[in-house]
Amino acid sequence: MILPIVAERFIKYARFDSQSKYISDTYPSTSKQLLLAQELASDMQKIGLKDVHVDEYGYACGTLPANVEGNIPIIGFLAHMDTTPEFTAENVNPQIVENYDGGDIVLNEDCVLSPLQSPELSNYIGQTLITTDGNTLLGVDDKAGVAEIITAMEYLINNNDIPHGTIKVAFTPDEEVGRGVKYFDINKFGVDYAYTLDGGPIGELNYETFNGALAKVTVNGRNVHPGLAKNKMINAIDILMELNSMLPINQKPQYTENKEGYFHALTIEGDVDKCIESFYIRDHDIDKFQSRKELIKNAVDYLKNKHGDNIIELVIEDQYYNMKYKLEDVMFIVDIMEKAAKEVGIKPYYKAFRGGTDGAWLTHEGLPTPNIFIGGHNYHGKYEYVPVYSMEKAVEVVAKIAELYTYRENYSHKKLTD
Repeated sequence: MILPIVAERFIKYARFDSQSKYISDTYPSTSKQLLLAQELASDMQKIGLKDVHVDEYGYACGTLPANVEGNIPIIGFLAHMDTTPEFTAENVNPQIVENYDGGDIVLNEDCVLSPLQSPELSNYIGQTLITTDGNTLLGVDDKAGVAEIITAMEYLINNNDIPHGTIKVAFTPDEEVGRGVKYFDINKFGVDYAYTLDGGPIGELNYETFNGALAKVTVNGRNVHPGLAKNKMINAIDILMELNSMLPINQKPQYTENKEGYFHALTIEGDVDKCIESFYIRDHDIDKFQSRKELIKNAVDYLKNKHGDNIIELVIEDQYYNMKYKLEDVMFIVDIMEKAAKEVGIKPYYKAFRGGTDGAWLTHEGLPTPNIFIGGHNYHGKYEYVPVYSMEKAVEVVAKIAELYTYRENYSHKKLTD
């Protein structure tokens, strides 16, 4: 079948293994992300974007010059190139399901995508879906966002009668490991407001995210032959198990929803002699977020008193903050993305995002950046899929946002009223 260009682009990008790593001494955390960055730069040049470049940190950027005069806000669109370290992204082989009939989708002989587990599939009967082959993730998060932004820029270039100001785009590495904009130069990017495309199903818009932190606990044990271990062995694994038992059992991702926060045991590696565990700490409420960090600090302090101060090390790094509090003074940029969705025939809805985006950190640093849907479902695993129609609508929303900023009544830009 002939797929829309946004779907073709997505499939091409999905085949790149651009998985990031939690523990790495480099930035980006994996060099293979740079291969996709160079491909994106090539594609941006082909469609006619200006000032296309990949910088030393792997950020791939480009500019679409304004086609109208006037003091119009400069808008940015961002998406991330990497896929989660939590599931394999090697040899991704996207599958096309035409005219979905509402039943089970056999991904392979051992894996079935079923409406019993994914009831939202019923919303896409008759549509074309892109799925995995059951062996890898698909990479909708966030290669769909990447493909949608580039396709929207191409659409605006090919339809020069649609007015727009200067638009800048950026594709970032390492978002999935909480370092997506660690070295991103906001001033150099040079936009007034921005949007990430890193959201959920069609119509979902986000201006609230979690506050997020990564906790790393290292336990230095002492390995002795188990037959001679009495009063000598210190089992690092046992101590980490003890730490996990001290965290609230009902405050884990699998038991929480909506604005309920959690502790998430993310990775664990090691042996009796040394063991390292990483935790995600998440909460929408900033006070509860701080309390969660204190809880894990207190638990570690207790174990230090019990087993020895030099036995356990804890490092907590804040990754991002809830963008809501910084966006409250510029909510017109949220209104514009809602208006854009309505004007392209979508019924938008707001949802507190149970995750973080590059935009959460950018907003905290002074660049207001709410989040737009990319259209997919079941991210980070082999049941991931995306309806093609949803991707097409995301393209239309981006193009419409660019147009709406040329009409002054849609915003109250301080630079124009000073």
